[in-house]
Amino acid sequence: MIKLAISGCQGRMGQRITVLALLDKTFKISALLENKNRPDVPLLSNNIPVNFEDAALKGSKVLIEFTTPDATMEHLKSCQKYGVNMVIGTTGLSKAQITQIKKASSKIAIVFSSNMSVGVNLVFGLIRQAAQITGNDYAITLTETHHVHKKDAPSGTAKTMAELAEQYAKTMVKDIESIREGEVIGDHTITFESPVDLISIHHHAKTRDIFAEGSLVAAKFLSKKKKGLFNMQDVLGLK
Repeated sequence: MIKLAISGCQGRMGQRITVLALLDKTFKISALLENKNRPDVPLLSNNIPVNFEDAALKGSKVLIEFTTPDATMEHLKSCQKYGVNMVIGTTGLSKAQITQIKKASSKIAIVFSSNMSVGVNLVFGLIRQAAQITGNDYAITLTETHHVHKKDAPSGTAKTMAELAEQYAKTMVKDIESIREGEVIGDHTITFESPVDLISIHHHAKTRDIFAEGSLVAAKFLSKKKKGLFNMQDVLGLK
């Protein structure tokens, strides 16, 4: 049984990860973490105590982290201290913060990915293939839409899509359009356009459970690792 800690347990993702982990007999939730400054945080969530101090991480095998960049960096320090592996789905991280994550992976095992969805990671593979074949003969554009509460733009997923396209096509992405409206969970479309045709690759997220489920798959992967930096392509064997 994997002792699992969940950060941001009262957030949209945290709540779904908690529910799905409780349904999976592979896991035992060892700690639920939340920001003490968040209003109206309950003492219990799903009959499990909610903790405000990182010391609650002690004894856990893996922490799943979908929070803010600053909170992620604090928890990264604590996970190194207590020997807890991390699944990091936080977006909006700076280059310096990403460097800290890479450095920490010499001490603990980390799955760091802009998107935990199996479907999106399949899309990443399709982008690599399309970019390799079309090269710089096609203009590449991206559109991503999320709910109005999402703070970072472009999304971490859109950035990864652009990075892959540029790496394999050897040309720059022409434009990334970010739309924030309603309660859209996540839509991403990349197009490769030439004078004679247009290729479009699209992913639509119906529910946040795709990310929650993916993070649990990543946690299972990490339960057998001691250290190292991985992404969802590694977890799913798509490389």
